[in-house]
Formats: sequence, structure tokens, C-alpha cells
Amino acid sequence: MRTFSANLNVIIKACEKASKSLIRDYGEIEKLQVSIKGPSDFVSSADKKVEENLINELSKARPDYSILSEEIGEIKNKNTECKWIIDPIDGTLNFLNGIPHFAISVALEKNNQIICGVVFDPIKNEMFLAEKDQGAYLNNQKITVSKRKKIRESLILTGGPSFSEKNRSEVFKEYIKISEHTLSPLRKMGSASLDIAYVAAGRADGYFQRNLKYWDIAAGIILVKEAGGLISDYCGKANFISEKKIIASNSSINTKLIELLSK
Repeated sequence: MRTFSANLNVIIKACEKASKSLIRDYGEIEKLQVSIKGPSDFVSSADKKVEENLINELSKARPDYSILSEEIGEIKNKNTECKWIIDPIDGTLNFLNGIPHFAISVALEKNNQIICGVVFDPIKNEMFLAEKDQGAYLNNQKITVSKRKKIRESLILTGGPSFSEKNRSEVFKEYIKISEHTLSPLRKMGSASLDIAYVAAGRADGYFQRNLKYWDIAAGIILVKEAGGLISDYCGKANFISEKKIIASNSSINTKLIELLSK
């Protein structure tokens, strides 16, 4: 069994502990129909519980590290060079509807670079993890991106858009454009972090999406890179965070995805 760094072990422990409340709450989904507060409050409560547990565990081990998390925003602590990037539940709509496809995502950024990260699917007990220059793993088994070379034969994942997005029509045009070049229809599974982790594991060949938040993709970035894949924006550059347009893929189909999405 591989030995992981102290920081990565901190994330693993935090994810495992936080997942206990999430699994319990998932088991209560069927009772939502008679809930007085309703489903949105239930999900908000679950999110906050997981986030609180994660932050408690991470801060216990590294009290000086800064934090960026979906629910509470940014906390600047003494060490501003090191920052935890947290998404307590990525795939909340799946969670709310009793669909077992959501994840806890935690990454560690040092000097503006992700150095390790975990995407943990607690229902399937699948933990995707990676650290800089050490490879990517799924439950202690090393993973690599797929070797498929033709986009026509590739399985491509995507997500969005939300109802409030202003460029919904552009997103739908991108769906059509990519679909016209693949034999298999696009998959939209509802969890960006898991989608990107699946690219890292070779389960899918590529992924693209607009308007994601940093915490949605932070752990996935290092997973794909360490699994031998490529991360870029739609123009093939490294501005995927500022541009809010990301492509994650194996190296063979990356150029074709950029060609299709940059036009």
C-alpha cells in the first residue's frame, strides 16, 4: 500500500469523518416528503454539517492554513500561502433526489498551485486522490487517463447550465457541436468533481464545462494532471479558473476539444 504525505492524509481523514453525517443524511432523503422545513433547508443543513466537520478536522491538523469553502467563503489565517479548497457536497441536486452520485471535494493550494487533493464518493466508497509528482489513485490503486485517440470514439462528460446563466444558448450550442463529433451522446451526471475524477480514472475520455467555481474543480485539476491528462481553458491555455471554462481530457483528444469549443 502506498504511503501518502502528511497533508494528503489529513484530507483523507477529514473526508472520511465528514462522510459519516452525509451518509446518515442521505438515508433520510425519503422522509423529505413530510419534512416541515422542506428539501432546500435539508440540503443546506447537510452541506453546512459536512463543511463544519471538514473545517474542524483540517483546522485541528493545520490551524494556520487559510480556507476557501463553498458555504462560508474565504477565511484568511496566518498562513496565506497554504489554503484548503473545499466543496462539502458537489452534486447537491443528485443528493436531494436520492441519486447516489455526489462527492466531497478537498484540495490543498500552496502558492497558488494545487499540490494535493481528494474527491470522495461516500456512497460508492470511492476515494480519488492525488498529490504533485506522486501520481493519482483510486482506493490505493494507481489510475491513468484513457488512451482513446479519436474523439469520435470518445465518451465526453459535461454539465450545466443553471437556469440563471446568461449564456445558456451558447452552452447548448457547444453540446450540439461536440455531439456531432462523437458516436456516444454526451453524459451529464451532475457532479463536476466526480466527472473530472472519472476522466482521471479513464472512465471517460474528456470533460468540458463553463461557469464552475474553483472549489468544484480544484481537486480534479491535480487528479487529471497526475493521471497523465491535460487541463486547459477552451483556448488551450491555463486560464481555466479566470475564464471559467475548463477542459479535462487525455492528451490525444485535447486538441480536438479545443478546436471545437474555441470557435
